[in-house]
Amino acid sequence: MTDKEEVTGAGDNPEMVLLGKKSGKASLLDSGEDFEMLDDDIDDNPPPLEDAGGGKKTKTEEPAEDQNTGTLAPLDEWMDMLGNGQLKKKVLQAGHGPDSRPTKGQNVKIHLKTSLADGTLIEEQPELSFTLGDGDVIQALDLTVQLMEMREKALVQANAKYAYGALGSLAPDVPPNAELALEVQLLDATEAPDLELLSPQERIALAGQKRERGNVYYQRADYAFAVNSYGIALQVTESSSKVDISPEEEEELMDVKVKCLNNMAAAQLKLDHYEAALRSCVSVLAHQPDNIKALFRKGKVLALQGEYAEAIKILKRALKLEPSNKTIHAELSKLVKKHSEQKGAEQAMYKKMLGNPASGSSGMQKHQARSSWVVSWKWLFGATAVAIGGVALSVVIAARN
Repeated sequence: MTDKEEVTGAGDNPEMVLLGKKSGKASLLDSGEDFEMLDDDIDDNPPPLEDAGGGKKTKTEEPAEDQNTGTLAPLDEWMDMLGNGQLKKKVLQAGHGPDSRPTKGQNVKIHLKTSLADGTLIEEQPELSFTLGDGDVIQALDLTVQLMEMREKALVQANAKYAYGALGSLAPDVPPNAELALEVQLLDATEAPDLELLSPQERIALAGQKRERGNVYYQRADYAFAVNSYGIALQVTESSSKVDISPEEEEELMDVKVKCLNNMAAAQLKLDHYEAALRSCVSVLAHQPDNIKALFRKGKVLALQGEYAEAIKILKRALKLEPSNKTIHAELSKLVKKHSEQKGAEQAMYKKMLGNPASGSSGMQKHQARSSWVVSWKWLFGATAVAIGGVALSVVIAARN
């Protein structure tokens, strides 16, 4: 379990590099938490992005748009998208009507200008493409673009919570806890490509992109979003294909899948979703029985569920495969101690339930000793009585004679 393994994409992703620089903390592997986390069956159903429906105006009582009647949003009026004042949108240029809005799962293209709240321009992206609703971009964009019409131009004010959060970003260069002003124009929306028709290399690249996005969320401690991204990556790797694939490409897809499953297990552990994490580990081990990371995490899950004996067995197997791994050594030592304490507590509980066997045995011996003493004296008195009776009878007989 090397420190660099399964952090693929971290070095190429500026957001992930920033996390290490700004937090000043050791890597997840260095801290004993290896980073190749990924998904499982995605039975987790991670929470979707926050509801972006409706919203309130900040200046008038009329809604920005009546979704039932299709009334266009008034220009130059701020709309409170979530009702909490932290994500607001103002239409600068009307679009082609409500029917032209994109839907989740479509690939959209936007023109984006990102600025700080004081107007400082951070970057401009003339053609930014992403899949709507997949979490490929900051929440402010994922939420507002869903309510934009084709060719609409809007200004969005986003609290740091819906942008780059307390950590900020390295590329684009956004300071921590920064509110953003986003100028967005929706240029295009198309259906996502059919996964079955993608070439193997396209599927590998797409799955890798989704996995890297999950890694970004993981390092930001947005574990539910990380699980969501890993799950999407898994869907790509597991999709059936109508295109020929070579054994080498199959192996490459499997490698991405295993990394996703491992990464998902780590995120699920952070969310205390132990059963889901266990399924993720089992899925990895079904493909790679000697996968150190999956064995380590499976042992951790079993320990958290109180299955110390089984957890120790799994960790011993992992340690046998990688004897020099200090993380496994430490975890195993901790579990052996806990298991010993658990057994001691169970023995004490059984003694309390059944009574103290030692004192019971001592009492029985005393009772047997007393019984023996009583029997001895009874026998002595009986024998004496018989003897006296015999002497008396002899005297009577002799007197008669």
